[in-house]
Amino acid sequence: MKSLTLIISLSVALLSTAVSANSDLTQLIDSYQADSSTLPDAKKGQQLWNKKFTGKAPFTERSCQTCHNSNLQQSGQHIRTQKIIKPLAPSVNKNSLNNIKKVKKWLKRNCKWTLGRECNNEEKASLLLYIKQQ
Repeated sequence: MKSLTLIISLSVALLSTAVSANSDLTQLIDSYQADSSTLPDAKKGQQLWNKKFTGKAPFTERSCQTCHNSNLQQSGQHIRTQKIIKPLAPSVNKNSLNNIKKVKKWLKRNCKWTLGRECNNEEKASLLLYIKQQ
């Protein structure tokens, strides 16, 4: 009986964490949208994800999928270090997009490297909405 109670308690705790993380992400998307003139659009996020940008040598052509893959449910590989990158799709990676501080950090870093500039709030909201739906 104690083990059943423990299993139920752990399940509730995990579910609560997942709901909280999803709520935090929704709040982040909403905050980006509030600072933008348009609503987040997953289709625009997908287009930005797949768009090719010009960068500095030796990686003169780059996009989000250069490292993360075109299918967000699959692992990617960092172009410089060759390290495996876990799938970004929350449907297959329960830890994806859970830590808002890290989401902000990686959005800033990856936008700068890929686009050559920081993403604006509309782009951030649309990218996050697209990733969230995968």
